Amino acid sequence: MVVKKTTQRLGFKTGEFVVYPAHGVGQIVSIEEQEVAGLSLELFVISFEQDKLTLRVPVAKIKSVGMRKLAEEELVGKALDTVTGRARVKRTMWSRRAQEYEAKINSGDLISISEVVRDLYRSDDQPEQSYSERQLFEQAMDRMSREIGAVNRLTLTEAIQLIEKNLAKSPRRGPKTDAGEIDGADEEAAA
Repeated sequence: MVVKKTTQRLGFKTGEFVVYPAHGVGQIVSIEEQEVAGLSLELFVISFEQDKLTLRVPVAKIKSVGMRKLAEEELVGKALDTVTGRARVKRTMWSRRAQEYEAKINSGDLISISEVVRDLYRSDDQPEQSYSERQLFEQAMDRMSREIGAVNRLTLTEAIQLIEKNLAKSPRRGPKTDAGEIDGADEEAAA
């Protein structure tokens, strides 16, 4: 196996933070050329520090896996505005909604992730979430805070506090109804 290092490919360079949809924000530590089964492959080596994970992604697969640069500050502003909106909870079975939330989180799209954070957020005076709701909320919050932290050069804690400050601005959410939905969903449907 021969490894040759370069510093830039397809507009991505070493040291740069990127979003890999299935794992969130990572940093390109190197761009290597490796020989695998007699074929020469160029690979981005991406480190996900918090997950203690290193991923090697073939340069040719970047578009198909959805790897992208960090969001611009304008998009971060839109994401923060999104979490201040009213929760949109569909009246479908939880398993279907959970699949939709999971797909949004794994899309790597910051706005979609912020919609999951908004829809699953519960303030202290609201009923507790189920275990699966809390897991999805925490996963979305983690992805969103890591990207906002990287864009705005904030610590993870500061990014979470910024998101929580914006969540606190959202319209008051009432307690759950007998149907297990959030009050305000009917008002939204009528609007």
